[in-house]
Amino acid sequence: MSDWTSLWYVWLILLMVFLLLLCGVSASCIKFCCRKKRPPVETFPRHPCDLAGIGIDSDSTAHSTVT
Repeated sequence: MSDWTSLWYVWLILLMVFLLLLCGVSASCIKFCCRKKRPPVETFPRHPCDLAGIGIDSDSTAHSTVT
């Protein structure tokens, strides 16, 4: 078996993977902290929605034409 210290490229790959994970976690934490400090900004004003309901009973002409 090979000695782990002589396999320098394995250590290099592991170091690169560790650095990428560390950068990803750091970027996520910074993004989360910046988002938490800023007040939420609405992209468009909210308007109340109107909802119309139409009741149809069994004696209705619209119901008899559908069935």
